[in-house]
Amino acid sequence: MAQMNMKEAIRDALRVELKRDPNVLLFGEDVGNVGGVFRVTEGLQKEFGEERVFDTPLAESAIGGLAVGLGVQGFRPVAEIQFVGFIFEALDQMVVQAARMRFRSGGKYNSPIVFRTPFGGGVKAAELHTDSLEGLLTQTPGIKVVVPSNPYDAKGLMIASIRDNDPVFFMEHLNLYHAFRAEVPEEDYVVELGKANVVREGSDVTIITYGMMVHTSVKAADELEKQGIKVEVIDLRTVSPIDIDTIVASIKKTNRAIVVQEAQKSAGVAAEVIAQINEKAILHLEAPVLRVAGPDTVYPFAQIEDSWLPNPARIVAAVNKVVNF
Repeated sequence: MAQMNMKEAIRDALRVELKRDPNVLLFGEDVGNVGGVFRVTEGLQKEFGEERVFDTPLAESAIGGLAVGLGVQGFRPVAEIQFVGFIFEALDQMVVQAARMRFRSGGKYNSPIVFRTPFGGGVKAAELHTDSLEGLLTQTPGIKVVVPSNPYDAKGLMIASIRDNDPVFFMEHLNLYHAFRAEVPEEDYVVELGKANVVREGSDVTIITYGMMVHTSVKAADELEKQGIKVEVIDLRTVSPIDIDTIVASIKKTNRAIVVQEAQKSAGVAAEVIAQINEKAILHLEAPVLRVAGPDTVYPFAQIEDSWLPNPARIVAAVNKVVNF
């Protein structure tokens, strides 16, 4: 089995779908000859031609509009938004057009589009390059939001996203592109959208998280095990819809939980997870569910980024708080 980092796994998923389905198209700023800022699409234009993999003008609203138009004509566009902060220019096409297409047309049309974008902190990037904006889309009916944490999931989730008949917002953490390599099948496979993964089993506390924070949480779980606290870590993989069944099954075992996200604390994925836990598992809880998240401020400048982002020490402190409640 091949060893790939997450960037290579995503590229392999795109190659699989370009080969399988002639209606799959890749486009965005510099995704063609250059292969994208992070070279995720490197070599694909040469392999599949300029009509399947091509550059667009520096206009995210146009990229979104092109994707919507192609989608209703039977294509399966994979549109790259070069950095997450640039989606603000494309939100009308993503939220008002693509996400509502099936509802608005009474099921006559749909939007089988993947909007890809890199995001995430810890790389000392410029403003609007690293924010965690998943919360903006998780509140929008009609569009799924996917955040892989490892190469295997990234390939399987990308293939599943391209084959989905409704739009998917696919968020790729910058710090995970080259973080490590893992075994990735070279053949065709999917990871089901909306299905979480228990990446570490435990019996005392459940940590619910996604993306880069899966790895930060596992580091915290390693430290907590030295204290005799066994932590179960759940990787959501898809943050809209949320796999509440896997979360509830874990809480019935541990009776305590915290939610870890890189995004600002208020009104995000963590808040939604806790709301659903309260609706479906509150009688199994022996302590309030806590959040470990970024502060409710504008994303900071690089000089203080490491202090702003959640880290293992903050997660360990939150777990100790719910254990000793």
